[in-house]
Amino acid sequence: MNAHLIICAPGVHASIQDRGRFGLRRVGVPWSGALDPQLLAIANALVGNPCGHAAIECFDGGQVFEALDAPLRLAVAGDARLQRISPERDSTPAASGMASLAGIPSLAEHDDDPTPLAWRSLTLLPGQRLRIVTIAPRRIAIVAVAGLVVPHTLGSASTYARAGIGGCHGRALAAGDALPVEQETAPSTRQRMLPTPPEPPDGASTGDTPPRTVRVVPGPQQSHFEDDVFDAFLAATYRVDAAADRMGMRLQGPPLCHRAGYGHEIVSDAIVPGAIQVPGNGLPIILLADAQTAGGYPKIATVITADLGRVAALRPGDALRFEAVDAETGARIARAQAAEVERLLGTIRDDSPPSTRARVDLDALYRDNLVSGVVNALDTDPAV
Repeated sequence: MNAHLIICAPGVHASIQDRGRFGLRRVGVPWSGALDPQLLAIANALVGNPCGHAAIECFDGGQVFEALDAPLRLAVAGDARLQRISPERDSTPAASGMASLAGIPSLAEHDDDPTPLAWRSLTLLPGQRLRIVTIAPRRIAIVAVAGLVVPHTLGSASTYARAGIGGCHGRALAAGDALPVEQETAPSTRQRMLPTPPEPPDGASTGDTPPRTVRVVPGPQQSHFEDDVFDAFLAATYRVDAAADRMGMRLQGPPLCHRAGYGHEIVSDAIVPGAIQVPGNGLPIILLADAQTAGGYPKIATVITADLGRVAALRPGDALRFEAVDAETGARIARAQAAEVERLLGTIRDDSPPSTRARVDLDALYRDNLVSGVVNALDTDPAV
C-alpha cells in the first residue's frame, strides 16, 4: 500500500533530515542532519522506524501536514502544541482545558476525536491534517512518519539547501510537496507514547532569568586571544542574534579582542559543528549542522556535542553563558547523554488513545432516575 504526506504549509522552515552525511567534509560537504539527534531518535522510535531514519525538522510552528491515499502513522517529538483538522469537522485543540483558538471548539465538544499530542504516535486518516500550532520553549520539533521514503544523496537524505543536496529536491519543504510513504499493511491505530519526555534543560532565558550555560572546550586558536580575553568570554552573557539558521548563529554581547600581532583572520582550516569563530567585529559565531567545512576566522572554543542540540533550539534574544571543560569531560558527558537517550527509548510503551475513555450520556442522565426508592419527605401519603 502506498500513501503520501502532503505539505500543506511548511511554516517558518521545515526540511528533511536524518542523522547526517558523514565522511565527506574533506571534499567540502557538510554533515547537515537533525540539529537535535535526540528528538530524531525519539520521534522515529514512536512510529517504529530506525532511530536515524529521515524525518521532518520543524522550527517554531505553523507547519500543516495532510494524509493522502491511506492512513499514516506519525509522531511529533518536541515541545509542540498540535491540532488535528478533519475535512468534515472543526479542528481539535492539542490539550484539554485549553482555550479555544479562533473559534475552534474545545476538546470537551469533540470527545470522540482523539486529541493529538506530542511525544506519542497518532494515525492520520486520509484527508485529515495535522497542524503544529506552536513549538515552545525549545523551537525545534521532529515529525516522523512510519515508512517515509526519501532518496539518499551521498549516503544521506539530509537536506543541505545551500548546495541543493538531499531532502526534497535539495531544498526546504514547500506547500504542495508530496512525500511518498511505503506501507506493507495499514498502520496500527494503537498509540505509542514516551511517558516522561525529556525536560527542557533550562527555562526561558530572557529578561531577568539566568542565562543558559553552554559547555565548551578551548578552541584550536585559543592562543589568538589573551588569557584575560578568554576569561572575559567565559564571564560574559551573550544573546542570540536574529541572524541564526541551520548554518550557525551570531551572538550579541561584549566583543572579544584578538591578540596583537595575530589579527582576526587565519589561513583557512577545518571547522566542525560547535566551533565558535570570532570575526573582526569580535562577536562570536556558533556554527551548527550546516556549517561550512573550512573557515578563516580564529576559533576560540568549541561547544561540546552534548550541548549542541539545546544551543540550536535557542531563539533570537535568548541568553547564554559559556563554561569551559576539557575534552575528556566533554566525551564523558556525550556518553552519558547517549545512555540517557537509550534509557528514554526503552521507556516507550503502548498506550490507549484518549478517545477510549467513556463518554457521559447526558440524555440518559436526564431521562432516568439515578437512585431508586426516592421519596418526597413532604408527601403526607408516602405509600402512594
